[in-house]
Formats: sequence, C-alpha cells, structure tokens
Amino acid sequence: MAITEQVSLRSTCLRRKTGSLIVKERRILATGYNGTPRGLKHCDQVGCLRENLDIPSGERQELCRGLHAEQNAIIQAALHGIQIEGASIYTTHQPCVLCAKMIINAGINGVIFKNNYPDPLAEDLLREAKVELIQLSVERVSL
Repeated sequence: MAITEQVSLRSTCLRRKTGSLIVKERRILATGYNGTPRGLKHCDQVGCLRENLDIPSGERQELCRGLHAEQNAIIQAALHGIQIEGASIYTTHQPCVLCAKMIINAGINGVIFKNNYPDPLAEDLLREAKVELIQLSVERVSL
C-alpha cells in the first residue's frame, strides 16, 4: 500500500490524490494515478470542474477532466500489452462504480484499498461479480 501512496503523489487532481497498482503473482504489472488524459492541461493548471460546479464526492464522476487511478492503471496495461486477468488491484481509495465496472471486465479478481469512497453501488457490483474487496487498516508507511 505504501507504493500506491507513492504513485498517488504524481496526481494533479485538486480534490483527492489516488494511486493504484495492478499486481499478479507478487509482481507489479501497471500503475496509475488520477489525472487528465495525456496532452491535456491538468486540473492544477486550469482549475477543478467538479469544484466549480459544486458536485459532491461520489456523484457524477463523468463531469471531470481526469481519469481515476484504477482506470489509468488498466489503460496502461492495455497500452503496453500486459495481461492483467486474474490480477489484484491495490488502490488508495475504494473504487467508484465506473472503475468497478472496468475492474470486473478486465478480469481482476481482487481489490485491496485503504480509504472508503461514497459509492455503495460499486461495492455491490464488485461483490456480485465475486471480486474480493478488502479494506486495509494500515498506517502510512514511510519509505
């Protein structure tokens, strides 16, 4: 989990810094952090659309310039031809419903997260798909 927190430091999101790792057989396959698509201006440069529209956390995720850490990790694996079916994803925050659906379709078997996120539908879908959902209660580890 300490590595996910290190990855989250690359985030350019003004609201929440998140990081994710896709791991299989104790090997890191891909990493991701939340931020805008490549080539676009970052939220720390142009401001937060969600803040400007007063959108509460956990709602209307599509109204955001950025991608979530889990999405970026899955995309990075696909971009580089890395097989992630049967892997686990470690993430600083419980996935939202959009990420949960991507995790399910990518064939990821487990989600290990540290912080809660207000999206009960995501949790329901992951459980229905038999994706193991584990919340760790660990203190931040210094590297």
